[in-house]
Amino acid sequence: MLEVRNLTKIFPNGTVALRDVSFTVAEGEFLAVIGLSGSGKSTLLRCINRLIEPTSGQVIWNGIDITAASPRELRRIRRQIGMIFQQFNLVRRSSVLTNVLSGRLGYANPWMSLFHYFPPEDHQRALTALERVGIADKVHSRADQLSGGQQQRVGIARALMQEPKLILADEPVASLDPVLAHSILQYLEQLNREEGITVICSLHFLDLVHRYATRVIGLKDGRLVFEGHPKELTRERFKEVYGEEAEMVTVGGISL
Repeated sequence: MLEVRNLTKIFPNGTVALRDVSFTVAEGEFLAVIGLSGSGKSTLLRCINRLIEPTSGQVIWNGIDITAASPRELRRIRRQIGMIFQQFNLVRRSSVLTNVLSGRLGYANPWMSLFHYFPPEDHQRALTALERVGIADKVHSRADQLSGGQQQRVGIARALMQEPKLILADEPVASLDPVLAHSILQYLEQLNREEGITVICSLHFLDLVHRYATRVIGLKDGRLVFEGHPKELTRERFKEVYGEEAEMVTVGGISL
């Protein structure tokens, strides 16, 4: 279980990105985080694995206080937390294989990793991960030769190299068209359902929330303003998250 307790983040310029946010995530959930741009979604995900240091509050994962972990402990914790980014965060001039193998750095001998040496079993693990996301044929291609959807699949394969128990996905489909967005989220859904990997995914499109999430939290101005099942996101609750001027629309028979 993941517990976020009274999490607050104030940046040096005075911007309050998160304000006393608390919620829990059960093992095996697919939690969607919704809210307008600037509501704190990305900051929240990055505070969970301490890519951003919280100002106050706690993140407890399976009884371990991530926010109090030493550098050595944090390295061990991060092995089990995969991260998928909106802009892919690939080394664009490197091969797909090299990018995927970088997901194994948390397990690699630090001296060996300086020379980017990985044992044969890690190479096989990388090929298996690429097969899972359907782009094993691109293993030797440069990352910048791939489409956006293919690059995001590389990002998922890289996260799989960590053998994660938790995946944090920061608006992973925001830059993709609707068809590609579904294909990427279907991979995450498969990992969630078949392997029990907990997924916390920030999303902008409410049709995707209804389709994939098992639970939703909504942020507005850094505060938690909604928590519940996607079906509980009524018109009034929708406006609490997106503002009074927001209008719900119907997509494919689903009220959003």
